[in-house]
Amino acid sequence: MSVLLLGIFDFIGTVAFSISGAITGIHKKMDIFGVNILAIMTACGGGLTRDIVMGSFPPQMFINPFYVMVAVIVANIVFLIMYFRKSVPDKFFGVYDKGLFIFDTLGLAAFMVDGVMIGANFGYDDNMFLLVFLGFITGVGGGVLRDVLANQMPAIFVKHVYALPVIIGGIIMVIIHEIMKTWNVAMVVSFVFVILFRFMASHYRWNLPKVEL
Repeated sequence: MSVLLLGIFDFIGTVAFSISGAITGIHKKMDIFGVNILAIMTACGGGLTRDIVMGSFPPQMFINPFYVMVAVIVANIVFLIMYFRKSVPDKFFGVYDKGLFIFDTLGLAAFMVDGVMIGANFGYDDNMFLLVFLGFITGVGGGVLRDVLANQMPAIFVKHVYALPVIIGGIIMVIIHEIMKTWNVAMVVSFVFVILFRFMASHYRWNLPKVEL
C-alpha cells in the first residue's frame, strides 16, 4: 500500500510542479523550449538534488524518465492552452500568484513525502535528521531551481514560510512512523499538514521575521 501511495504522491507532485514551472515560464515570456525546461527542472529538480546527496548515480530521472515525460506533457498542454488564446488575458496576471501558490503547495507536500520515503527505503529509518533533510530538499529543490532559472528571488527565502511547513511535516511524518510503525498514515497526515500549514500561512500572512531596511 505504501508503494502505491508513494506513486500517487510522486504523480501529484510532478503534475503540480510542472504546472508551476510552466506558469512561471509563460509569465516570464519564455518560448516553448524555455517553458518545457522550467517545468522539467521544477518537477524533477528536487529529486535530482536528493539523488546527488544520496550518491545515487545516475539520478533516477535519467534511469526512469517517466516523470520527465509527464512534466513535458503537462508543460505543453499548459503552453498550448495559453498559446491558442492568441494573447495572455489580463486576468492571467491577476491569478498568477494564486495559481502558483496552489500548485507549489501541492508539489511541496507531495515531494516532501517522497524524499522521506526514499531515505527510509535506503534503510535510514532511524536517522530522523537525514530523512527530514531529504524530504526538505526534495520538496523545495525544484522550486529553487525554477526561481533561479527564471531570474527571481527563490520563494523559499521570502514567502509564506515556504520551507518551514516542509521541515515540520517531515518531522511529523517520521514521528508518526516511529509511534504507529506504519508509513501509510504518516504519509497522508504529513501531506495534509503541509497543505493546511501553507494555506493558513497565506491566509493569515504568516512570514518569518526579516530585517526591514
